[in-house]
Amino acid sequence: MRINSHSVKNTLHLGGLIARELLPGDIICLFGDLGSGKTVLTKGIAAGLGIDEQEVNSPSFVLIREYNQGRIPLYHFDFYRIDAAREISLIGYEEYFYGQGVCVVEWAQRLDGLLPPEYLKIELAVKGGTQRSLVFSALGQRYKKILEKIDAHISR
Repeated sequence: MRINSHSVKNTLHLGGLIARELLPGDIICLFGDLGSGKTVLTKGIAAGLGIDEQEVNSPSFVLIREYNQGRIPLYHFDFYRIDAAREISLIGYEEYFYGQGVCVVEWAQRLDGLLPPEYLKIELAVKGGTQRSLVFSALGQRYKKILEKIDAHISR
């Protein structure tokens, strides 16, 4: 599924639509270059979970930020500064991936062979100005259902 976002506000709204469908244990892997909207989308997901989007920042220097004040905890990873997948394994990511919160992973391509077998994949790209292209892929039945529901919300 491909969605074109025409503004930051639109990307935030899309994140809120995604959040409606999320349950504990869900994993969203974000792929895209710098400035493609990964953190903006994460802010929208956070807001949709009841977390103040203003508190959400890229965790580039700490690798993970935890937000526990929403209906489901949000674990926001950013692997931009990671050089090798083995560095990721040292932070105990499995406890988060298979825990009671929702995981959003920026720069998920750095997970290499550590990517979980099932997750919602979102590839973001700059189309110019504030316009972004988001391509969604579902790996696993749970995520196929999430995509169907998101598509239904957008199609209304």
